[in-house]
Amino acid sequence: MATHEDVAGKNLGKLGENLEKVEQLSQRLVNALSERNPANPTLNSPSQDLFTKAATSYWGDMLENPGKLYEQQFEYWGKAVRHFIDAQQVLLKGSAPEEDTEVAEILKGDRRFANPLWETNPYFRYIKNQYALNKHAIEQAVHNVDELDPKEKRRLEYFSNQIIDMMSPTNFLGTNPDALERAIETEGESLVKGLENLIADLEANKGEMVVRLADENAFELGGNIGTTEGEVVFRNRMMELIQYTPTTEKVHEIPLVIFPPWINKFYILDLKEQNSMIKWVTDQGYTLFVVSWVNPDTSMADITMDTYVDEGFLTAIREAKAITGQKQVNTVGYCIAGTTLHLTLALLAKRGDKSVKSATFFTALTDFSEQGEFTPFLQDDFIDGIEAEVNEQGILRSFILGRTMSFLRSNDLIYQPAIKSYMMGETPPAFDLLYWNGDGANLPGKMTMQYLRGLCQRNEFVEDGFMICGEKLHISDVKVPLMSVTCETDHIAAWKDCYRGFQQTGSKDRTFIVSQSGHIAGIVNPPSKKKYGHYTNDDLSLSADDWMERATFHEGSWWPRWESWLAKRSGKMIPARQPGDSDHPPLAPAPGTYVRRKANA
Repeated sequence: MATHEDVAGKNLGKLGENLEKVEQLSQRLVNALSERNPANPTLNSPSQDLFTKAATSYWGDMLENPGKLYEQQFEYWGKAVRHFIDAQQVLLKGSAPEEDTEVAEILKGDRRFANPLWETNPYFRYIKNQYALNKHAIEQAVHNVDELDPKEKRRLEYFSNQIIDMMSPTNFLGTNPDALERAIETEGESLVKGLENLIADLEANKGEMVVRLADENAFELGGNIGTTEGEVVFRNRMMELIQYTPTTEKVHEIPLVIFPPWINKFYILDLKEQNSMIKWVTDQGYTLFVVSWVNPDTSMADITMDTYVDEGFLTAIREAKAITGQKQVNTVGYCIAGTTLHLTLALLAKRGDKSVKSATFFTALTDFSEQGEFTPFLQDDFIDGIEAEVNEQGILRSFILGRTMSFLRSNDLIYQPAIKSYMMGETPPAFDLLYWNGDGANLPGKMTMQYLRGLCQRNEFVEDGFMICGEKLHISDVKVPLMSVTCETDHIAAWKDCYRGFQQTGSKDRTFIVSQSGHIAGIVNPPSKKKYGHYTNDDLSLSADDWMERATFHEGSWWPRWESWLAKRSGKMIPARQPGDSDHPPLAPAPGTYVRRKANA
């Protein structure tokens, strides 16, 4: 019969074997890192001027009021010593002191510190308390900086919070009790799997550490996501135009063309049958066309916003009209494609072209006077860095944009997934939305700078006018019937900012909706889920706050309300159309070929 010592020895032996495997994997790690082609270094942090200005302001205030500095420092030192004494008492008495109420308040709701060891173990308790103290001290120091303009203050707050999140003890193996417990429970196997996960991510992204958020092996485009039936009926260098197979005997005569954002893939609207907007629209009796944008490579460096309008928007509208024999189409633009649909409508108005009967916008910004959570990234130091990057690479590589988006929610989209994958050795979840989120797209260099400089920084579309295809366009030129759907907690296109731009359109027929939830969940909100409601208010003369205060809340999805609005602008019912015609033979089944091109290919 094996003794306790025998079992312990066996476990230690297994642990040793696994740790040797970790060493063996190191060569693969080195090889993966050797493939790295890093982003321009100016994109890794703000200009040092920001910190210099902040320090100057902070110390100027302290010189005027030195007692304030001493008071803050003595308070900090006192609390740090007390935390150390508490840890010593736990070691001596074997029992934890009462919970530190100040620490509890600072870390309130922080799920990273849920493990009981953060309270009962003197080592982890001391680390947690000291982290909370440091976090509070940095936040107070930033709060006390007074002589920065609002944009710089917002940037300082953002980057100081990034430092706070990055330095959390949960991000390091030696100070993460969850990861250490898992390593012991699995005899070190979790560390081996974690390193394998890390290396696989590096190899898949040419040496860049982009954390996989979903199990890529669990999904197949056209297999279990992007499955709505249809055909590619037109293709050029910019896009594939997909026409979906009808599911009703009759359809509205005027077709609908959806323009998804080209910073992501279109199948966010067709993840699975239960939440597919594409299938739902088809089931309501519409001839539906959806644009699937190409994933640009370096050969497309000179592509501009003009090209997206001309060879994307105008071409898709032209081909949808030709296939259906109609003089007009209804349109939808999502996110950046909504911004560009505004530009397209303004251009058509200048040309006297009435091809678009109505337009719907999903989370679309046009007035960039308030930059919201993107303020840290839309100042000259970062935009100059992006310009240097695209001048060298020809494109804005997808991992740079993806990294920027992720850092807006760094704990949820970077650190926690990295801990689970690299420290705990867990396989990423089979979550379709996260799979889509990781399937990024590159952006052409010239288009990127045109968008960032002209629209985001100079706000030309609502100011003096934005040049597209030889015409100076203004938001007031947009006069067709419009609906704007925004999202209450959207951190990418805040609803109040969308509202401000929408108010400046020239249309007399306007409808504005605010859906509950965020940038994705607020849009991909099928009626069957009965999950998120929405707000309406016909008075668009009000300020955003007043509009919301007087708005009517409706239970359930906004989709049926939109469809009722759309049906009134979609003509009579006619026999359903099959995809394509003699001049547009099917080229490939949906979801097409362009959507399969990976950004790092």
